[in-house]
Amino acid sequence: MNNSPPGTPTRLAALKLLDAVLRRGVPLEAAMDGACAELDRGDDRAFAHAIAAETLRRLDDLDRLIDSATERPLPPDSKARMLLRIALVQALALKTPDHAAITTVLPLADGGPRKLIHAVFSRTMREGTALPDPPHLPAAVAERWRQSWGNDAVEAARLSLGAPPPIDLSLKPGEDSALWAQRLDGISLQPGHVRIASGRRIVDLPGYDDGVWWVQDIAASLPARLAGAGEGRTVLDLCAAPGGKTMQLAAAGWRVTAVDQSEPRLERLRENLQRTGLSAAIHVADATDFAADTPFDAVLLDAPCSATGIFRRHPDVLHRATAAITRDAAELQHRLIAHAASLVAPGGRLIYAVCSLEADEGEQVAKGFLAGRPEWRIDPVHIDELPEGIAPDKVGRVRVRPGALADKGGGDGFFVARFVRSD
Repeated sequence: MNNSPPGTPTRLAALKLLDAVLRRGVPLEAAMDGACAELDRGDDRAFAHAIAAETLRRLDDLDRLIDSATERPLPPDSKARMLLRIALVQALALKTPDHAAITTVLPLADGGPRKLIHAVFSRTMREGTALPDPPHLPAAVAERWRQSWGNDAVEAARLSLGAPPPIDLSLKPGEDSALWAQRLDGISLQPGHVRIASGRRIVDLPGYDDGVWWVQDIAASLPARLAGAGEGRTVLDLCAAPGGKTMQLAAAGWRVTAVDQSEPRLERLRENLQRTGLSAAIHVADATDFAADTPFDAVLLDAPCSATGIFRRHPDVLHRATAAITRDAAELQHRLIAHAASLVAPGGRLIYAVCSLEADEGEQVAKGFLAGRPEWRIDPVHIDELPEGIAPDKVGRVRVRPGALADKGGGDGFFVARFVRSD
């Protein structure tokens, strides 16, 4: 690659990122260090990430375009298709000059496919083809969500996929939401919340160094909010890292025990607790068998899941969350919620949440938990506990679907159920 045009190593890193996500099922962020190991500059790493993320955001539309320009379909995992995706997404979505988009990927092709890649790219540019805006969801995802949530939700998801999501901040109790919204040039959708535009450098914003707030999507902030005021009572935050809910609970007056099996992710929690001046007892442990000497007044389980609810910010989940992954995640959630319930004191609450748009991971797990457990019942969430634009379902659970808060920038897909144990 020594004789390749400048920028070619960045495209190679993007190719490695796409291979990690699409062939090996690795999350895009987790693949960054390995794929970008040869890139020294931060801006090159950022551009490789941008190419890969935008390719994943528009993958189905890119493939339709490629298939319309070839006599015979290229294999789904062929290098020629991958390099065409990278070249086309740069020219059509990232506004990279055509010459730079194609000359930096051709050195990555082996032999004959170079002519094909160049011909398809040149024809597409010559014909003035454009990508749909907003992008289409992967067909399997669109059909699954259509069956679960309806056509309107699918169209709302498309709109969300095509727009940069805003950044939500959770404020420490006692902070004036309106004042911070003004200082940060944002809006507040509920007390203790500020929403700002995407693309801003977080660590440079007022209040960051003072620990006044932390980044947390408004939907992700709901489970801890629904725990209420702690008033010195005990709460267990299972699967706690990176710690947004731990900080919420500590700030609300709970004595928090935070458990997660990832030491690196818990290190981020320790840093955020130090920055915000909050405290929690932290344990590195597997949530499926964590033991405590005494039960807790409340347990919050934000369970591992397919994470399809965060597709706006992480479009790779749309291609990684296969039926098998969703099934395995749901099975794990059944085990986790059963164990979490055993750690709740009589009269205490259990809050179960997932950042998923799959009914098998939310509603069905909550329903299965109550079956055969007469000592537990739904503790209905009331509409005045939620921000305007999000409402509980008929039994008092919360399902944040695509389209919620659409006029204000949307929110992640989420499910929350609150249960109470009899005395």
